[in-house]
Amino acid sequence: MSAFFRSDITAVGDYRAELGETPVWCQRTQSLLWVDILAQRVLRYWPASGQTEIHELPSVTSGVLLTQKRNVFLLISQDGVHLYDYESQTRQKLCDYPGAEGTRPNEAAVAPDGSLWFGTMDIEEEKMTGAWYRFEAGAEKPETMLDNVGTTNTLVWYEGKVWFADSRKNRFYSANARRINPLKISCFSSGDKIPDGSALTQNGWLITACWGSKCLLRQQINQGELLTLDTLPVPVTQPSCCTFGGPDMTEIFITSARKNLNAPHALEGALLHAKTATVGAPQNLFRLENP
Repeated sequence: MSAFFRSDITAVGDYRAELGETPVWCQRTQSLLWVDILAQRVLRYWPASGQTEIHELPSVTSGVLLTQKRNVFLLISQDGVHLYDYESQTRQKLCDYPGAEGTRPNEAAVAPDGSLWFGTMDIEEEKMTGAWYRFEAGAEKPETMLDNVGTTNTLVWYEGKVWFADSRKNRFYSANARRINPLKISCFSSGDKIPDGSALTQNGWLITACWGSKCLLRQQINQGELLTLDTLPVPVTQPSCCTFGGPDMTEIFITSARKNLNAPHALEGALLHAKTATVGAPQNLFRLENP
């Protein structure tokens, strides 16, 4: 066990996702939400009872995010961005999906100012037809911030910058926290690791699930630089994303995928959990109305 983990990494329940993604910890309800993109499902885990709820969705959805209203979430789907009333399982469309033909949504997160940021990617993962978008309540449509992107992943804010990744290029990037200016982007290599979704700690560690590498990558964000510290082994081949949670934000949840594995073992696709020696940054809430 590394110094980062303070417990064994174990599977949460029996559910195994084809493509588990975008875990989000809800502090108000002490529950974890995530999606199985290919199965078109949103899942919710309640640690107090050990139960996992599964809701079927009508379209491919890459993210379920928190809003200012309890139990009303954002869904980033191939047929638009919606508000989702969890109890009634009904959707209210906020805007149409802006991506190019042959793409689907991928990474998504809420920024510190309460706006939604999300990315798109080529469904076949071959073309550079992905893009990054920003959307705020009341807008007619999302604003394009960066196009000609491969596979959009990682989305956190720290030191007045947004940090994101392109998995096709094995690169991390940073830009202005409110808008991505294509002419003012800093670039950092992830070496031989394919960066997928990331979580942020309060002290500026970027913890990234590395697709196909059976590990998390731990890096330090410091004064605009990204320093690789170490890798943290995990018991799945394709960890896809991670987030911190628990009452004091010292637990980590890691999603994974069975997609394209010829002989997946029993844990592939599981939601994983462990206690850690650090404290995660809290989730931002989508602002339902502009001030």
